[in-house]
Amino acid sequence: MLRLAVLTPAVLGLEWGRALLERAGVSPVWPILLGGALCLVAVGWSPQALGLERSRLGLRLLGGLALGAVLLLPAAVRWQGAPVLPVRLAAAAIVISIGEEFAFRGALYAALDAVGGAPAAVVGSAVIFALGHVLTHPPGFLLAVLAAGLLLAGWRWACRDLVGPVIGHMLADLAL
Repeated sequence: MLRLAVLTPAVLGLEWGRALLERAGVSPVWPILLGGALCLVAVGWSPQALGLERSRLGLRLLGGLALGAVLLLPAAVRWQGAPVLPVRLAAAAIVISIGEEFAFRGALYAALDAVGGAPAAVVGSAVIFALGHVLTHPPGFLLAVLAAGLLLAGWRWACRDLVGPVIGHMLADLAL
């Protein structure tokens, strides 16, 4: 319980700090660093607790592609072409999505699972994920963020895997 009480405000603080720095227009390096710092909350957890075992890596990668496709379905329906993402923004999207997955579906999921089991881990990590995005997404879009969090956490639970959510989240952030 103590670990969860420390992790939740730390993750939200890093996520909101990153969003505020982006809004302030500071050097793009700082939001990327804070996004990467989200990975640090996973320090101390075993790879198994985080869903990072090495077995079935090919299937995990394939699952990530499938998750990315599902996350992109709503955007694909209204797609009218997209500009090429500048390298700086692509790098930021990759670093931040990896950091978010290690934080939300890695460490927070494991802490919630230890306290309340799988239902608390799936729902709790998705709700905290949505809360983490209140400064970066319009209010009307937060339900979609919550749904994405539930999908990724559901995969994390069903497959005991974090690789798939990392790949799916990265693809969605790169495409959107």
